[in-house]
Amino acid sequence: MAYTPRATRTQARSLRTNPTDAERKLWALLRGRQIDGLRFRRQHPVPPYILDFACVEMMVAVEADGGQHNESQHDAHRDAELRSFGWRVLRFWNTDILQNPEGVAETIRAALVGDGREV
Repeated sequence: MAYTPRATRTQARSLRTNPTDAERKLWALLRGRQIDGLRFRRQHPVPPYILDFACVEMMVAVEADGGQHNESQHDAHRDAELRSFGWRVLRFWNTDILQNPEGVAETIRAALVGDGREV
C-alpha cells in the first residue's frame, strides 16, 4: 500500500465530516454497495489528491463539481494525472446530482459496466 502523508489523511477525514449537499446526496446513492454491489469510499486519498468518491476495485473516481470547477485547468491536469495512475474520472455538476440523482446513478452504473475506459 502506498504511503499517504498524515496531512492528506487528516484533510480527507475533515472533508468526510463536512460534506456539501451534493456530496451528501451522491453518497446516499453510492453507499452500501447499491451500484452493482461495488464498494465506494468517500474522500479517498490518492496522493497528492483526495477523490470525492472512489471505487478502488474498478479504479473509478466520482467527483461532485460546483461552479468553481467550470473549465478548470487544475481539474484537467488532476484528471490527466489520475488517468496516468490508472483511474477513470467521472465528473458531475452539483446541480445535476441534486436535481437528477437517478440519472447520475445510472450514468455511474453504465460507466462501471461498460467497456469504454473514457467517460
